[in-house]
Amino acid sequence: MERKDFLQKFAVGGSILLTAPILFNACSEDDMEPAGKTTIDLGNSSFAALQDIGGFAYSGDIIIIRTGESTYIALSKICTHQGCTVSYNSSTNQLPCPCHGSLYAISGAVVNGPAENALKAYTVSKAGNILTIS
Repeated sequence: MERKDFLQKFAVGGSILLTAPILFNACSEDDMEPAGKTTIDLGNSSFAALQDIGGFAYSGDIIIIRTGESTYIALSKICTHQGCTVSYNSSTNQLPCPCHGSLYAISGAVVNGPAENALKAYTVSKAGNILTIS
């Protein structure tokens, strides 16, 4: 292989390697929506934290937070900055991202960046011991 061919192939390969992470990590808001409706059985031990006001649990890419006696909020758990998983702090009523310090309000709105976009919010309804998220 001649030096010129090697340099051309090296440049093309390097360009692909530099752009690949951007292409593979790019997603739209639609990618984060649950397919149809998600149901949560509050009797399931996986969701025991939702027995208490201020408790939270994850289901797929959703964080569910119990905010009152019979009220729940569901948001995307994926930080809109770089895709880390947010948690919930009941004492501040906010959702911090552990990766770069973004902070979200309970509504999903950005309180502190570097994130610029709100977390996707979902509708939650409760019937008996079942939450339906859509």
